[in-house]
Amino acid sequence: MSASAPDPAPGPASLETKPEGAGRRLAFRGSLDTGAAARLWPEAMRTARGARPLVLDLAGVTGLDTAGAVLLLRLEREAHQAEWRGLAGGPLQALLDRTRAALDRPGPPPQPTLPFLARVGQATLDQGKGMVVRIAFLGEAIVASLGAVRAPWRLRWSEILRHLDEAGLRAFGLTILLGFLIGLILAFQSSIPMKQFGAEIFIPNLVGISLLRELGPLMAAVILSGRTGSAYAAELGTMTVNEEIDALRIMGIDPIAWLVLPRLLAAMLVMPVLALLMNLAGLLGMSVVMGTLGFPLVAVVNQLQAWVHLGDLAGGLAKAAAFGLAIGLVGCRAGLAAGRGPRAVGDAATSAVVGGIVSIVLLDGIFAVLFFRLGW
Repeated sequence: MSASAPDPAPGPASLETKPEGAGRRLAFRGSLDTGAAARLWPEAMRTARGARPLVLDLAGVTGLDTAGAVLLLRLEREAHQAEWRGLAGGPLQALLDRTRAALDRPGPPPQPTLPFLARVGQATLDQGKGMVVRIAFLGEAIVASLGAVRAPWRLRWSEILRHLDEAGLRAFGLTILLGFLIGLILAFQSSIPMKQFGAEIFIPNLVGISLLRELGPLMAAVILSGRTGSAYAAELGTMTVNEEIDALRIMGIDPIAWLVLPRLLAAMLVMPVLALLMNLAGLLGMSVVMGTLGFPLVAVVNQLQAWVHLGDLAGGLAKAAAFGLAIGLVGCRAGLAAGRGPRAVGDAATSAVVGGIVSIVLLDGIFAVLFFRLGW
């Protein structure tokens, strides 16, 4: 919104300050547009404070927009007593009147503050709606999986191989390094109390069972959640923000079968391999520590053969496959549920990592109770 004075000579806006009786006179010249208002605002407000009266001389103003009008009205309010000159009821006066009416219009009413019980109820409803969405996504994934079982040729095997490479093969180095360090640390920390009782020979038993049953699958799942779960959420979140998911639905293509299933299958297949690598690297690190303690490799192998059974390895690999499925589900669901703002993709990736870690810890607790009840 802008208005022009009858004087056709435009020019850069300037401000001239002069004494006017007991007050001050602000004489504006040129086009008082947005840029000029921002440039002249500090000086004009500083002069207007405490000026009684304040004379606003607009005789030299050749143009005025809404930002300039807001500046003039703020000066009038700051001085508490202002006198206008150079308006003469023209278009400048009309723009000032419209701007004054807009500034005096009351804003939106404040949001009412709910009582504590109502806030608790609202939070409960929001959590319930979120749980319904998660259950619906799980149901869609199950239906799509059953459809893939009936027609496996419809799966995008090239996408499955690509995700196997990204989630598995490219994570081998990090998994081996972390597993070696975990085995090294466990063996060193275990040797301190066991040395007091002369029981260093039982370190392979402790480290082997801990790695195969718990730490191997759990640490591999943390790696998969941080690398792959966040990548799934970022990829699908970007597609959601760009409305590519909506375009697939409009074309009659199910995003769950087209995008989610290959990622779920890849995560579930790669997790046992990562857990196995973690176990082997951890046992290697433990063997290095045992060698420094004076125990030969054959003694370590004999202890492992005597105390670590195939059931320990099978239970850990089964847990790893379940962890991979949970991480894939959480990551894909976070990506498909991304919003439309600039922070949507980052929030989706964060939600995938946090949700994936929480889910694997909960699943690990469930497996622990189940294995205890089964005597495994």
